[in-house]
Amino acid sequence: MARTFFVGGNFKLNGSKASIKEIIDRLNTASIPENVEVVICPPAAYLDFAVSQVTKPQVSVGAQNAYLKASGAYTGENSVDQIKDLGAKWVILGHSERRTYFGEDDKMVAEKTKFALDNGVGVILCIGETFEEKNAGVTLDVVERQLNAVIAEVKDWTNVVIAYEPVWAIGTGLAATADDAQAIHASIRKFLAGKLGEKAASEIRILYGGSANGSNVASFKDKADVDGFLVGGASLKPEFVDIINSRN
Repeated sequence: MARTFFVGGNFKLNGSKASIKEIIDRLNTASIPENVEVVICPPAAYLDFAVSQVTKPQVSVGAQNAYLKASGAYTGENSVDQIKDLGAKWVILGHSERRTYFGEDDKMVAEKTKFALDNGVGVILCIGETFEEKNAGVTLDVVERQLNAVIAEVKDWTNVVIAYEPVWAIGTGLAATADDAQAIHASIRKFLAGKLGEKAASEIRILYGGSANGSNVASFKDKADVDGFLVGGASLKPEFVDIINSRN
């Protein structure tokens, strides 16, 4: 069974009501294939507003972070229950910016992933290596370590989408070539098959997320193990629609 093409838009700490409405209006009126799943992830303050604006059935809303408790004295955190209450269906976890700037280690990412899944929210799970790790030739060691932490916590991966994001390519304008990305994605899928079984591994969508934009996504079109993109800065621009339609 073919995996549904998936495009996530991570707005990061960007946007206003006006700019987010403009992005969503563009998606609502765009011609988007029925067999594409689009998830936009605005800042938490705009989740409710974003959900209220989306009318396109292929588009849903996700959060950029969630905590591993449903409620309590955790000032500033996002609750999975509250994300669901607003109508959002996904959450990005393990992004390199969360790992780097906020000290989230593999274990915390794994625990947060388990909690989100157990409580009915799909997870876009980010993995990837730094420039130093790439140069040291340990890319697969890094992503397998990151995945092993989650495998220890999560048995059912039905509602997990993996985003391979080489840290050295995020926001730098650099990007892995389509052939490089395919090779790494294929290695990730082979690793998952050994851990979760061939069927589960064949069904998990693996996205590429290193500076994907309107000018480079077409080169990924025929790569068997690249099932979509997690888009950063380009998700704020009109070219986001071109990325969504890049498999047409």
